[in-house]
Parts: sequence; structure tokens; C-alpha cells
Amino acid sequence: MSDEQTRQGWHRHPNGGGWVEDTAQAADTAYVGPDAEVSGYAEVYGHAKVYGHAEVSGDAKVYGYAEVSGNSKVCGNALVYGDARVSEDAIVSGHVAVSGDARVYGYSWVFEGVINTGEIEDE
Repeated sequence: MSDEQTRQGWHRHPNGGGWVEDTAQAADTAYVGPDAEVSGYAEVYGHAKVYGHAEVSGDAKVYGYAEVSGNSKVCGNALVYGDARVSEDAIVSGHVAVSGDARVYGYSWVFEGVINTGEIEDE
């Protein structure tokens, strides 16, 4: 979306200034960076961070101390939580969970339990 000052049906997050669609939820304790977006019915809560040009959408949930950054996308019914990291151009989508100390990064994707293992770590 554009860098316009206001968008109908959206608001700026108080901790980071990122865009949050009015139908989505982002707790004040979470961080949504200025170029990040939370849309649909997605939820970001706890001490989770969404930053860079990352997007969390659909019914996805990001919580705990998880981080979504870069140009990555978390969508569908995906869960990202614990200390998990999704970064660079990675995509996590569908009915999947990325948790613990897992890392999904680069051009990797996780979709409906299928993992492209090119650049995925589980520490």
C-alpha cells in the first residue's frame, strides 16, 4: 500500500507506527514497524515484532517474542510464536506453526506442513 498519511479502515500502531487494518488486532505491547502491515483478522500480541516491509494477514497469529521482518509474509491460519523468526523473503502460510527457536529465512516457505528446506533452521 502507499505511504499516504491516512487510509480508510486502517490505523497506525502506537508502538512503531506501522499500519493495522481495523479488523486486525495488534496489542500495544507488540511492535509494528513503520513500513509493516497487519491486516485481515490477523493478531499480533505479547512482545512480538513485525518490521521491515513484513506483512501479517488473514487469520494468522504472531505472539510471544516472535519476529517477522524483511519482506516476509505470515498469512492464512499460520502461527508464529515463542522465539521464532521469519525473515528476509520467507513465507509462512496455511495451517502451520513455526515455534520455539525456529528460523525461516531467505526465499524459504512453509505451507500446509510442506517445508522448502533451502534456508530453514531449527536451533
